[in-house]
Amino acid sequence: MRFFSDNAASAHPAVLEAIAAANHVDTAYDGDALSAQLNAAFSDVFETSVQAHWISTGTAANSLALAALCPPYGSVLCHKDAHIQNDECGAPEFYTHGAKLALIEGDGAKVTAAALEAKLAATPAGVHWAQPHALSITQATEYGRVYTADEVSALSAICRAKGLGLHMDGARFANAVAHLGCAPADVTWRAGVDILSFGFVKNGGLSSEALIFFKPELAKGFVERRKRAGHLLSKGRYQAAQLLALLDQDRWLTNARAANLGAQRLGAALRGRLIHRVEANEVFAAVSADEAAVLRGQGFDFYDWAEGEVRFVVSWDQPEAEIIAFAAALAAL
Repeated sequence: MRFFSDNAASAHPAVLEAIAAANHVDTAYDGDALSAQLNAAFSDVFETSVQAHWISTGTAANSLALAALCPPYGSVLCHKDAHIQNDECGAPEFYTHGAKLALIEGDGAKVTAAALEAKLAATPAGVHWAQPHALSITQATEYGRVYTADEVSALSAICRAKGLGLHMDGARFANAVAHLGCAPADVTWRAGVDILSFGFVKNGGLSSEALIFFKPELAKGFVERRKRAGHLLSKGRYQAAQLLALLDQDRWLTNARAANLGAQRLGAALRGRLIHRVEANEVFAAVSADEAAVLRGQGFDFYDWAEGEVRFVVSWDQPEAEIIAFAAALAAL
């Protein structure tokens, strides 16, 4: 019974059906009929005109987005526990051709307006220091915490005042929107986000993510960057088909709600052991090595996050019986 990572979850049946339906001759790369539908489909989701592109990995989506916002001699501000800092093997620096990541502290891997202002104030001006050009925030964060629309707006106001772009790493964006119960627009472009990496692979997709540009001018050069990075796939229709299938009937939100609900049930069973509030589909808990061994002995698989701390991730397709059994096992610790 795997609560290890939603990266390992299955692809939604509608995604597989859409891929099969796309299995016919069409124009190569991103010139096919399905890829041509992405701008309109995502514009409907976000209630504004956007440019939407498929891309095969979240790493590439984040890194190419930052390359659009920051020159090689600049810096990207992010939380010290951000995925782009700790889990991308230097890809942001590679794709931006050397831009520096400047790190910010904050509870729950969230950047606060006060912390951002302090970081900017502490950055010396002048040619000897990499000057900030962008802020990247993760929604939901690496600890499963969710930024509200007001929190994003507070950060974007500072970014605008300082001339910084705002990127949102939305690997679990669906879970954040499901938690907030808001319109996707409210926590993105209406709150000042410039570019969103919209995650689908963790939430029922197979091999396709979306990169959403809320400002057309920022998308200039993206298709060339994607090609140069080796991410222009020959048969892009299969990528587009996945995204369209999950947007259809709001499957992306239905999947996220199911995962979030399962995480809430696990969190409720943990009583005083929670390390972070459960807001998305990740649960962080204080569990000793001996207790973890007991749980694994009962057939539960999960990640050892730190000494005495574990992480449980509920996937969109997690069987209810497994959630019930795991909640009972946690309550019995």
